Amino acid sequence: MRTYLSVLGVLLLILSSCQQKTIDFGNNISFRIEKNIPYGKETEQKMDVYIPESTVKDNDVFMIIHGGGWRGGKKSQLTSFTFDLMKKFPKKIFVNVDYRLASATSFALPDQTDDIKTAMNYLEKKLKINPKYILLGNSAGGHLSMMYAYKFDKDKKVKAVINIVGPANLNDPGFKNYVDYTFVEKQLIDPKTVGTKTTLMNFGSPVHWISTTSAPTLSYYGMNDQVVPLSQMKILDSVLNKNNVYHESYEFNGDHLGWEKDSNAKFLIQKTDEFLKNIDKK
Repeated sequence: MRTYLSVLGVLLLILSSCQQKTIDFGNNISFRIEKNIPYGKETEQKMDVYIPESTVKDNDVFMIIHGGGWRGGKKSQLTSFTFDLMKKFPKKIFVNVDYRLASATSFALPDQTDDIKTAMNYLEKKLKINPKYILLGNSAGGHLSMMYAYKFDKDKKVKAVINIVGPANLNDPGFKNYVDYTFVEKQLIDPKTVGTKTTLMNFGSPVHWISTTSAPTLSYYGMNDQVVPLSQMKILDSVLNKNNVYHESYEFNGDHLGWEKDSNAKFLIQKTDEFLKNIDKK
């Protein structure tokens, strides 16, 4: 296995033209930060990379994928939460990505799942690593994390999915109350990518692609969420159970953004730690 002792040095050489800084959390936890690294040619294809200054002992990378209804949001919305994760997982590399947003003239899929793959390839090439990924996303980012892991991860690079209030089944009657559901029907998926044997809403539903080899998944849903209802968790759990995929799911007291509350976020980080340890034992 390739040693990770040289990862930081490689990054410094590659990105010497970028201004670098270090964030120190105390307790001998510090990370070298590189902001807004372009991983593609489009303006939105940028990522922030955080590498431990101490020795990296494993080959897991957290890839953080923001929400925003597939046509909004930005990586900076999850910077604070990423810092909290870094304190809990001080030996792991973190990547917080922006991706191409959908618009009146461009579809979310497959651009956004393609961007996940492109960001992975860039990171691996530049840092000369061959990691496993923990995809963590909220809302649309949770959906994209599941979609990539269940359908597009042909090389099985995804170790786990941390899905925070992500839509898992676009056909769920409860989700059809989503205020922008018309966008989901008409602009989420490029019809050219969908064959004749499936509908657009099935194609865009992560549960449609779950198999016995799907990545272990931890889910977190709000009991009072009017955007992505709690029924999504039950549907997702049912399909994961049917396929014998290891998973855990938890509810929090709050609405669609309630997971960001300090107590809820701390609970999620603790459960994420336990979840990953359980996976490693298997």
